[in-house]
Amino acid sequence: MVIIAAVLYAAATAVLLVFGLNLLWLTWRHRAQGGLQASPVVPEPTEWPHVTIQLPLFNERFVVERLIDATAQLDYPTGRLEIQVLDDSTDDTRRLAAKRVALWQARGIDIKVVTRPDRRGFKAGALAYGLPRARGTFVAIFDADFIPPRDFLRRTVPLLAADEGLGLVQARWDHLNDTASVLTRVQAALLDTHFVIEQDVRSTQGLLMNFNGTAGLWRRACIADAGGWQSDTLTEDLDLSYRAQLRGWRFRYLADVTVPAEIPDTVAAWRQQQFRWTKGTAETARKLLRPLWRSSQALGAKVQGTLHLTGFLVYPAILTAVLLHAPLLVARAFDAGPGDGYFAAMGLGIFAFAGVLLAHAAAQRALYTDWKERMRYEPFLLAASLGLSIGNTQAVGQALRQRRTPFVRTPKVGEAGVRTAYARRPDWGVVWAERLLAVYSVAGLVALIGLGQWPGVGFQALFVLGFGLLGFYDARKTGAHEALEPVRPRPVGRLPERAAVPPAVPVPMDVHTPAAA
Repeated sequence: MVIIAAVLYAAATAVLLVFGLNLLWLTWRHRAQGGLQASPVVPEPTEWPHVTIQLPLFNERFVVERLIDATAQLDYPTGRLEIQVLDDSTDDTRRLAAKRVALWQARGIDIKVVTRPDRRGFKAGALAYGLPRARGTFVAIFDADFIPPRDFLRRTVPLLAADEGLGLVQARWDHLNDTASVLTRVQAALLDTHFVIEQDVRSTQGLLMNFNGTAGLWRRACIADAGGWQSDTLTEDLDLSYRAQLRGWRFRYLADVTVPAEIPDTVAAWRQQQFRWTKGTAETARKLLRPLWRSSQALGAKVQGTLHLTGFLVYPAILTAVLLHAPLLVARAFDAGPGDGYFAAMGLGIFAFAGVLLAHAAAQRALYTDWKERMRYEPFLLAASLGLSIGNTQAVGQALRQRRTPFVRTPKVGEAGVRTAYARRPDWGVVWAERLLAVYSVAGLVALIGLGQWPGVGFQALFVLGFGLLGFYDARKTGAHEALEPVRPRPVGRLPERAAVPPAVPVPMDVHTPAAA
């Protein structure tokens, strides 16, 4: 039994080491290329193309008006922009959206509500339903909790217009409530690492990258050529991204074009979001790994694409390590387990954590002047990532068994910070599993300290913090309105001078608002 445990622990460590070293390589490439890259300067098109903006909605009453207002005030030539509000809602979001759309229609904005008979295909189905009814050459997509800046189209459209082989430009996510709680700080840091390190390096190095589901501008012909939106995975954005790039389309990530968004402020909402992303990634890997390796992509792109699509493997590996870490060290204390050579080899797993830690530090340093202050939360970030292993391992298992589950939206609270029935209820099975593992980890920590197995105490303490954080903590207080102010990131790269964008038009709140409900 000890031998089996040792083999499983070694396999888990090897998986974590591979992905940790890859993140370390991406961080090195980020530094080698001089940090974040500024958007290329291209001339404005002589004739601005038609653009369609799609706003997929499902029960978003607390943010729908904010989204519509921001989108309707985008700076773009009159007559060249249309907005589709793709509303699948089953609550009063429909009424709120219709009223807000009517207000902007009266001001001359080409905006309309598009509804369909059912929610077949969820978000992918809504986007696919709206596309034949759109007239835009380019299509921008924004989720309900995003607030596009007024110059978004002025900064993204010229890039697509100047390069016929470019299928997508993806903006960087900024955060409205990143400092509201420890939980939102953790999520913001994880997202920053993805955008600053992973997306930026993949884009600049010509590797396969992905559309993040929102805050991006597509070439409509690219979507069609790749086979359109498909709903056989929970990550329709990742699926379409890879299908498009395997067809020869190129993507570009714009680090200096940012779109602020709301971060889930409860453990239940974050856990569900991560479950969906993990399961969807595993489904996409099952669907596209074989086509990836049969494609004409360079070997390096295939390897990086494979690591990208199989990143979900870290969660079963983490869970395995959590379960076996303390027992193996206890066995060692009684001379019943592997010898010192085994544990010395397992010590190489520290490089996995080094890769994660350095990537997080590089991302924070690239964006924020107070990055050292933000790094104080790194233990919580590492611990929370470990704590996700139960729910995300369950997601991987469902994907590999091809068990289909519906697309579950992430609840938003909007500027009012209102907690309502929209709030995601916990999966109590997962919650209690996390709590049990927290207790199990505490027992392991006590045993390791009592037996003097000090090299393993640090990791065991992280296990305690991670499962305790997710199992027992819920950020019910968001910090109210002030927590929803956008952060002020440090400028990135050398940005070209741009003409001033006219200020937003004040919008009279003469329709029903959620805060007044």
